[in-house]
Amino acid sequence: MTHAIEELIASNPTSASVDEWMQGKRFPFVEGSTATFVYRGEASEVHLRHWIFGLESAQALARIEGTDAWHLTFEIPPRSRVEYKFEIQKHGGTRWIQDPLNPHRARDPFGANSVLAGEGYVLPEWSREDALTRRGTLEPFAFESRSVGGSRSGYLYLPARFRPSRRYPLLVVHDGSDYIKYAGLRTVLDNLIHRLEIPDLIAVFLDSPDRLREYADDEAHARFLTEELVPHLESRLPLIAEPRGRCLMGASFGGVASLSTACRYPGFWGRLCLQSGSFAFTDIGSRNHRGPRFDNVVKFMNAFRNAPAAVSERVFVSCGVYESLIYENRSLVPLLDATGMQVRFVEARDGHNWENWRDRSREGLSWLFPGPLMMIYE
Repeated sequence: MTHAIEELIASNPTSASVDEWMQGKRFPFVEGSTATFVYRGEASEVHLRHWIFGLESAQALARIEGTDAWHLTFEIPPRSRVEYKFEIQKHGGTRWIQDPLNPHRARDPFGANSVLAGEGYVLPEWSREDALTRRGTLEPFAFESRSVGGSRSGYLYLPARFRPSRRYPLLVVHDGSDYIKYAGLRTVLDNLIHRLEIPDLIAVFLDSPDRLREYADDEAHARFLTEELVPHLESRLPLIAEPRGRCLMGASFGGVASLSTACRYPGFWGRLCLQSGSFAFTDIGSRNHRGPRFDNVVKFMNAFRNAPAAVSERVFVSCGVYESLIYENRSLVPLLDATGMQVRFVEARDGHNWENWRDRSREGLSWLFPGPLMMIYE
């Protein structure tokens, strides 16, 4: 327990004195390397549900006797960012809720979570909309593909200073709509381009109707990207038609799709941005503990680990230390590096979520595509 709540409990508090103690505090209440969670309300049990791999996923809050207040003090390293919910048991039922005392939320395709920011964590200012930044255009994009047997849609991003007479790098983003909605990547691109940290570039944000199949080392998906999409874009847009001007980006299964596509077309994609890739493998045998959806991923990763090869020029890899995938990502980095590719690996005290990927995007993109400002330090 923190000193502050120890004193409260020792005073035989009432609901009124709990109200007084809470006044003016932000919750979770962070003191150094600890955070105190508080829930107010009648319940039979309250648990903290978090996404930190390696810790018990359900941590019980204790009730302060004689009140409707529940508390839990949690060790949290500096600069950590943790998404969580409260599990409330009441009248024989259970429900998960966002923390009513914490206004900070992180959205994802399944809803929203409350966010604990450890001491020293700061929301990147370059991830926020800036009134001084000129915005690029974002328009719907659709492409009919023979390889995947249907239409693929998303968005096409053109930088604010787009000129047909110039040549631009191409960034192809898996799970594109989610990157826009939940990682703010359109805003990030606007800001980084405006600040000259990356060059003006063209981005295609792509979505898949069956991502767990198409992103798991699917030959048709790789052919669609490389043999259909890029030639189509090069025919209508002023792109740098060289490997150094092409980047594949993806998180989770999208990271697998990016790496496997580069492996099927070595030398074509000169830049890879792999965020929390689901790079599951087995050290012996082929059975994996992550379930049948990972079977093709394990087959691909086992083959790559057995015969790693240089398939790109620069590869940026990032992962959260609170993810179950941190072991796989750490294991991949030396294999990539040993092939002669330029590799940069970044870890963060975060989990498998969109805001972690947002927070790493500046470091990744500015290293893969350094702009005029960043090139000074190359």
